[in-house]
Amino acid sequence: MTTAAIAPADTEAHERRITVALFAAGLTTFASMYSAQALLPSLSAEFGATPASAALAVSLTTGLLAVAIVPMSVLSDRFGRTRVMIGSAGAAAVIGLVLPFSPTLDVLLTGRAIQGVVLAGVPAVAMAYLAEEIGAAGLGSAMGIYVAGTSLGGLTGRLIPAFTLEVGSWRWGLAAIGVAAAVCAGIFVRMVPPSRRFDARRLEIGRVAADFAGHLRDRTLLPLFGLAFVMMGGFVSVYNFLGYRLTRAPFGLSAATVGLVFVLYLAGTATAANAGRMTNRLGRSRVLTLGLIAMGIGLLLTLPDMLPIILLGVLLCTAGFFAVHAVASGWVGAAATGNRAAASALYLCAYYLGSSIAGGVGGLAYGHFGWTGLAAYVAVLVVLAGGLVATLTTR
Repeated sequence: MTTAAIAPADTEAHERRITVALFAAGLTTFASMYSAQALLPSLSAEFGATPASAALAVSLTTGLLAVAIVPMSVLSDRFGRTRVMIGSAGAAAVIGLVLPFSPTLDVLLTGRAIQGVVLAGVPAVAMAYLAEEIGAAGLGSAMGIYVAGTSLGGLTGRLIPAFTLEVGSWRWGLAAIGVAAAVCAGIFVRMVPPSRRFDARRLEIGRVAADFAGHLRDRTLLPLFGLAFVMMGGFVSVYNFLGYRLTRAPFGLSAATVGLVFVLYLAGTATAANAGRMTNRLGRSRVLTLGLIAMGIGLLLTLPDMLPIILLGVLLCTAGFFAVHAVASGWVGAAATGNRAAASALYLCAYYLGSSIAGGVGGLAYGHFGWTGLAAYVAVLVVLAGGLVATLTTR
């Protein structure tokens, strides 16, 4: 069916169905991806692992996902966007249901690494799929809703296991979120419509390499890739090790109580969903700058050992980060010429490498210097992000 033959009402229903499906895709992907984050202190206690070692349950998933994003994007050009996303969501859901039976930490980490590879299909393709299927007028809002789904997925992926720890072990926590992620994956598979504006292309390595090289030379896209790396690295560092801080003196909170902190992810859901409208009023650069300022102030507020002030700081960090991510990811889709899927893949590759590499360095900072050292490290990343935004503003 050509674009001209599609009635306006049919187009509206089609786009609404896409938005709902991609919201569910964001939920299942991020719930699976970060399902181990609230369990890190429990994994340390169960297996005698250091915080940095236990955090591999998150870093390996995001790191392998980052490596797999580019191949998944290439496969989507050949076999179709929806096929790759459906296969990815289904396989990740199955692995999530098996992970609770891991007998050792090494087996669990191996399973999480494999899950990261298969998860890559959704984030590698989702932004390109939206850019192709949603009209220009609705793209900003649709992208914001998808990012809101990812933030809500991150919330449920942390909250459900944390509450489950009150009545069972980490195995029950992983089982509970595995079932929830499988349900969301089923909704996505049932709802997502086939592409209307996608044309499959032959798998030509030379052309693919040229597409990626062109995006890496682009003077707008390259700073956006760098922004994804440093911002995600700083953000995931805060949440990876916040649980360790709050379960120890002087706070001594239970796992379920610490899990309530992840409700602050709703701030990210709200800012991501509204980022498109904010951008229309203020412009991309101003929204990015405001997001960075919010994150910087939030970091300062996490320093005192005063729980209400810490929570306010984490709230600001979360809101600021998701505003930056929603605007930057939408900017990539708008700025890319030619192979949009390749541009989105490079952005997300940088994003998840930031989670894995920069987030892993955050574990070393926390292990050697405590929360003050971690906050200082994340502050450096925010300053680097400010330099990248200044570069984008100048251009």
